[in-house]
Amino acid sequence: MNYTAKMLRNDALKGKTIVVTGGGSGLGKSMTTYFMELGANVIITSRNIEKLERVKTELETKTGSKCLALACDVRNIEEVEAMHEKAIKTFGKVDVLLNNAAGNFISPTERLSANAFDTIIDIVLKGTKNCTLTFGKHWIDTKQTNTSVLNIVTTYAWTGSAYVVPSATAKAGVLAMTRSLAVEWAKYGMRFNAIAPGPFPTKGAWDRLLPEDIRDKFDLAKKVPLKRVGEHQELSNLAAYLVSDFSAYMNGEVITIDGGEWLKGAGQMNLLEQIPETLWDQLEAAIRSKKRN
Repeated sequence: MNYTAKMLRNDALKGKTIVVTGGGSGLGKSMTTYFMELGANVIITSRNIEKLERVKTELETKTGSKCLALACDVRNIEEVEAMHEKAIKTFGKVDVLLNNAAGNFISPTERLSANAFDTIIDIVLKGTKNCTLTFGKHWIDTKQTNTSVLNIVTTYAWTGSAYVVPSATAKAGVLAMTRSLAVEWAKYGMRFNAIAPGPFPTKGAWDRLLPEDIRDKFDLAKKVPLKRVGEHQELSNLAAYLVSDFSAYMNGEVITIDGGEWLKGAGQMNLLEQIPETLWDQLEAAIRSKKRN
């Protein structure tokens, strides 16, 4: 079985229009590419319109589907509303919102200014709120059903994590929003789900998070029981399923895709894997000796 193979049939998203915030690079671009390969029209947004236009041309040529590039700072509700209006004007409707835009950096919390903390909160939590309310209220007002919101969170949204406290705080808020609206807005024909990815390295994000001298010593695969990092197609397969009609009964779910990384970190005795076989033999012999006595 090839885990990098494409999962869904080619027309799985035909007729759907999907907005992907932060869709011009990294995992956002990978998911956008697969959505378009499955027949969806996709609107990609970020603050860098020149980069988005290049990606739009690239993906339309590659997939044959339509892509609309729109500059949008998700922190600004007026820009989000303008983006939504242009998307509706171009395609007539939007069926899916993928809240993928994010920001993060590693730092001891005591070194962070209030502004640095706010920057991450504003992009991740406020940006998700801005987009969700804009699209959700429109779907309610127009009585459009069979719509869905997919949010990208992280496993430390429910465990917390040192050195990325603004991100952990914001993602926890997005996680709560996902589960809350899955219940409250289901009556309007909306579904809300989320994905919590583990290590899926992207050049831009990982270069910013981990400087080269640290990155060389910080082998992410060693933290994962499967001893590898994720492939972008694996995440794209999951995202495509969750925004497709095949997942019509999934609502309020948060799916972790991390090779077992966070469970390994959560288990109290998991560090015992570092004990060599010879020492296990000694421990076992000692335990047996005590039982005989």
